[in-house]
Amino acid sequence: MDIEAKLSELGLSLPQVSAPAANYVPYNISGKLVFLSGTLPMKEGKPQFIGKVGKEFAIDEGQDAARLCVLNILAHLKNALAGDWSKLSACVRLGVFVNAPVEFVEHPKVANGASDLLVALLGDAGRHARFAVGVSGLPFGCAVEIDAAFEIK
Repeated sequence: MDIEAKLSELGLSLPQVSAPAANYVPYNISGKLVFLSGTLPMKEGKPQFIGKVGKEFAIDEGQDAARLCVLNILAHLKNALAGDWSKLSACVRLGVFVNAPVEFVEHPKVANGASDLLVALLGDAGRHARFAVGVSGLPFGCAVEIDAAFEIK
């Protein structure tokens, strides 16, 4: 699985990982699973997409925020795998939190930004279980936060 070649084909690259903002680790490996902490849409160490989807951001911009979260997740996953993508089996689950007004109901459409990118990069190994929920706020006021679990060999 050459994820970085696929990213390059899509005109994307993995960002530098950001240090945790509180007392937690970015990932934890348990058996054949890697659990990744909630990850924000970070670029160059700074939070992006500050605001609510359905207010400051349209659904397609929320999808962009979700894609940026996935790129950050993959950067942390690369560290968890010591840079060896051949150890990756599949994405198991995503949890997508969308910062949105109470009347917003399109959370799954926002989450599709993340899901579609994983399938584009990993093929069938990118298909996963998922939840997408709306919340009243997220760290730094970001529009989206995503946590994930991946299976490893």
